[in-house]
Amino acid sequence: MIYFELFYTFFLIGLFTFGGGYAMIPMIQEQVVGKGWISADALTNFIAISEATPGPFALNISTFVGKEVGGVLGSVMSTIGVVLPSLIIIIIIAMIMKKFITNKYVKGALNGVKPVVLALILSTSLVMLIKVLFFRGTSLKGELEFDMKSFTLLIMISGYLFIHKKVMKKGLSPILLLGLSALLGLIVFY
Repeated sequence: MIYFELFYTFFLIGLFTFGGGYAMIPMIQEQVVGKGWISADALTNFIAISEATPGPFALNISTFVGKEVGGVLGSVMSTIGVVLPSLIIIIIIAMIMKKFITNKYVKGALNGVKPVVLALILSTSLVMLIKVLFFRGTSLKGELEFDMKSFTLLIMISGYLFIHKKVMKKGLSPILLLGLSALLGLIVFY
């Protein structure tokens, strides 16, 4: 039964989420943590690991959550569940491509979804930042305590990114940024 639940939950997440993996985070949190499958802290860890792991974020996080909840078969079912809606939609879109792209209502709907996706990503980022900097425990209801180490790490990385952008006139490689963040995390926390 858990396998069907995993498939169905991630099918709905894949079906009703626009904007990629980050836009899925609030819905994943509501469904997975709300059902008691994993804790909020475990979800935060899965988000970090999914981001660092090669491949699409949605696939990674669904696989990790599925594995945690239902083992290997659980990971397969949740991964299929999150991919299937997109696959079905892409096949349908490919069949009616010309009419679909030039339709003014479709263009309008997609333009209307953009601000919502941005708001979901920003709100998730803000909640995670507040949680990391100010709260201990498994949720925002935990003990309120400012984490100076996390704040120091945030300031160090942000300062480096700002200086690098101004001096080099270009963005920093994501691989280099991940390595730098891991190194600074080791130095600051251990």
